[in-house]
Amino acid sequence: MKTERREEAVSLEVPDNLEKEEAVMTNKPFDIPRYLFDEAFEEVKRNKGAAGIDQQSIKEYEGNLDNNLYKLWNRMSSGTYFPKPVKQVLIPKKSGKALRPLGIPTVEDRVAQTVAKSIIEPILEEVFIEDSYGYRPGKSAIDALGTCRKRCWDYDWVVELDIVGLFDNIDHELLFKAIDHHIDEKWIVLYLKRWSTAPVIDKEGNEHARASGVSQGGVTSPIMANLFMHYAFDLWMQRTHPQCPWERFADDAVVHCKSEAQAKAVLAALEERMSECRLRLHPDKTRIVYCKDGTRKDKHENTRFDFLGYTFKARRAKNSKTGKLFCRFLPAASKNAAVRLCDKMRAHKLKSMVQFSIELIAEILNPVIRGWMNYFGAYYPSGMDWALSRINDMLRRWAKRKHKGIKSLKQAYKWLRGVRARQPKLFYHWSRGFVN
Repeated sequence: MKTERREEAVSLEVPDNLEKEEAVMTNKPFDIPRYLFDEAFEEVKRNKGAAGIDQQSIKEYEGNLDNNLYKLWNRMSSGTYFPKPVKQVLIPKKSGKALRPLGIPTVEDRVAQTVAKSIIEPILEEVFIEDSYGYRPGKSAIDALGTCRKRCWDYDWVVELDIVGLFDNIDHELLFKAIDHHIDEKWIVLYLKRWSTAPVIDKEGNEHARASGVSQGGVTSPIMANLFMHYAFDLWMQRTHPQCPWERFADDAVVHCKSEAQAKAVLAALEERMSECRLRLHPDKTRIVYCKDGTRKDKHENTRFDFLGYTFKARRAKNSKTGKLFCRFLPAASKNAAVRLCDKMRAHKLKSMVQFSIELIAEILNPVIRGWMNYFGAYYPSGMDWALSRINDMLRRWAKRKHKGIKSLKQAYKWLRGVRARQPKLFYHWSRGFVN
């Protein structure tokens, strides 16, 4: 990284007449439109989020908004803006068996990154490849799953990939090379490098220098991860294995192959490629899978895989024209996803909410149920049945504790069925037709 000359200090006071900002800019090396900061703050406010290392909340920052935004714009325009260290918190991984670090920048730094994002995102969208789905406008995990679903019907084999700690292990030298190649705005290049190298403060208050990686929690980090993987994986696959289509969402990817031999060759090449890019494939979550179904009946060790919370495996399906049942390789909500939903429900401790009405219980639970069903109901909706039936079980146990006249779960079932008859849309899964 080139050494940047720190600019001389400039006045950070808000001018009495903000219309004079144009004149103030003449002595600054970077011409950054002032209005971008107002738009950036509104986006940061919508996204909410916790305070960073300075403990300043979004509400507190907004209390002196004009002055705060002006100071930030002034410093970024002059080159004297340096981000604060990133506050590190540990949150459970999806498996629930381990923790992953999440970096929380300050509100001010999130505003600054959002300004840069508004400019670089459309530039890099022109560069990124169609089958990269993660953290991109107009694309979603559901889109990636739909494409994967169709390709599994045409290709008998899959290489399931997972990269170990992508955000933490992105090589700065390679990332900065890509940034220099694509971004012409010098101030964006300068600050992207400063954000990438900002130190981390752990929960004990210790400061750690960052020699690699980008903060998982930073506004620009997903774009930087996609830029890195654009060269490490996307373009490389397009160039070296054009006959093997793929879908990638951040650090998860699926590669489709016609034969087991081809899948083995692709996996071996990918292991070497990731090593060249200073990354590593997860030894347990990376494997070759046979897409077994009613027409592909060979015996192999791995005949299912997980991608974006769905499990792909052989499932019964009905022909829409003839009504006949057949077996096809299809995605549905994974067991782990169902368990996580139930864990979220249990975290509310319904048994201790006997003082609440069932209407209030519905108000508490519905946002979680709605979000889960809208995502996992996209493909093979019956795959949600197990988790949704567990929610009804929890409601029955809640009813038994609340009403002294209910002596058994059988009576609680009858009571809950009566509530559903009177208020069929009370709970979101009831309104979508799920009963048991």
